[in-house]
Amino acid sequence: MMILLWSTFVYDPIAHWVWGNGGWLGGLGALDFAGGIVVHVSSGVSALVMAILIGRRVGYDSRGFTPHNLPLTVLGGALLWFGWFGFNAGSALEAGGLAANAFVTTNTATAAAGLTWALIEWRRHGAPTVLGIVSGALAGLVAITPACGFVSPLSSIAIGMLAGVFCYLAVAVLKPKLGYDDSLDVFGVHGVGGMWGTMATGIFASLAVHEGGANGLLFGNVKLFMIQGLYMAVCIAYAILMTWIIFKFVDALFCMRVEKQDELVGLDLSQHHEAAYTVLE
Repeated sequence: MMILLWSTFVYDPIAHWVWGNGGWLGGLGALDFAGGIVVHVSSGVSALVMAILIGRRVGYDSRGFTPHNLPLTVLGGALLWFGWFGFNAGSALEAGGLAANAFVTTNTATAAAGLTWALIEWRRHGAPTVLGIVSGALAGLVAITPACGFVSPLSSIAIGMLAGVFCYLAVAVLKPKLGYDDSLDVFGVHGVGGMWGTMATGIFASLAVHEGGANGLLFGNVKLFMIQGLYMAVCIAYAILMTWIIFKFVDALFCMRVEKQDELVGLDLSQHHEAAYTVLE
């Protein structure tokens, strides 16, 4: 029910505001080529709200939670990188020069962000990690999503590098400091990456890339940068408010958090009555 209500009352209105006929944000000139806010920021800030409302997992303060299967994480990241070309380039709605630009900027920003995350880890901890590279690559995919059809490949390098920096700080510094339990770093990667990508569109967008877009701050157009800021602020506020309302409604009906004993036993067994893995002794 939570997914159905959220999709209907959060995602659908925001998508219409930006992409629909008569959408007021699109009418103002807000640019979002493939869903930086419509998809990523809306879900990222909503995930933060829910993480705070549900609370931290049992044992979160006393032990670390790491991916249970790193090879599957890498495989998933690779599939995302490959599939994202369809997500971003496909938003051009034709196989032409605009789609080609979206394809190239998507790949370039992703590589730049993954490399940047690895370099930060190398500097801070003495070695990069595969998990960090995958996280950085995903941050690059998210950040370039709203901009891929409006910016040049050269600009996408800067967008990707800064996405790696901003998302790393959100995941490795902000989350531990504030203490919320976002197990998949949805806010740190999707939320923060989408915010940066939205504002980066207002900075790096160029009419030379997309005649139907606009020039950004880098090309002397302050107005687009301000519109992107308004777009982001309105959608964040709306997503936070509606997610809180929907959560409270669903929680009153079904209770969104399982009992402590069910959590200790494991959700696979307590909720689905089967084990994800069978260990032979």
